Amino acid sequence: MTDTRSGRVVLGAATVAMGLIAGVFYVFACAVMPAPARSDDRTYVEVMRDSDEVIQNPVFFLRFLGALVLTGVSAWQLRGAAGGRWVVAALAAYALALLVTVVFDVPLNNGLAGQGSPSSLRLHFEGPWVAWNVVRAVLSTVALGCLTRVPMTGRPTAWLRPPTRPRTSHPRPGPAPAGSPA
Repeated sequence: MTDTRSGRVVLGAATVAMGLIAGVFYVFACAVMPAPARSDDRTYVEVMRDSDEVIQNPVFFLRFLGALVLTGVSAWQLRGAAGGRWVVAALAAYALALLVTVVFDVPLNNGLAGQGSPSSLRLHFEGPWVAWNVVRAVLSTVALGCLTRVPMTGRPTAWLRPPTRPRTSHPRPGPAPAGSPA
C-alpha cells in the first residue's frame, strides 16, 4: 500500500479527471442533446455528426482514458488501505461506463455517420444514444462519488498522512532521586 504524497496526488488527479468526464456525460444529457432534438432531421444529423467529430480530440481522450488509468493506479496504490475498496468500486463503475461507450455509443455514432435518409438515421440513433449516455453519466457519477468517499474512510485523515516510524520510549533525564549518587 502506498499512503504517501504521490498516492494523494494520484487520487486527486483521478478524482478531477473523473469529475470532468462525468461532467461531459452530464452536460450531454441535460443540455447538448436536448438542443438538436428541437431541430429538423437533417439539422439534427449534421449537428450530431459534427459533435462526434469535434469531441474526438486529444484533450477529451486524455480525460476519457486518463480517468481510467489514474483510478487504476490509485486503486493499486491504496490496495489494503481503508479507502482502497472505494477506489476499486470507482474503477469498476467507470470501466462499465467505458464498456457502454464501446458497445453502444460508438456503434451508434458510426451508424449515424453512414448513408441513409436523415429521418431514418435519426430514428435509429437518437433514443438509444440518449439512453446509453444517461447510463454513462450515472456510472461515471457513481465512480466520482466513490473517489470522493475515500478521504472519509478509516480514521479521520489517516490516509492523508505518510506512514510514520514508531516512537520509542526513552526515559527522560530528570533530577536524580533523593539519596542516589548524582
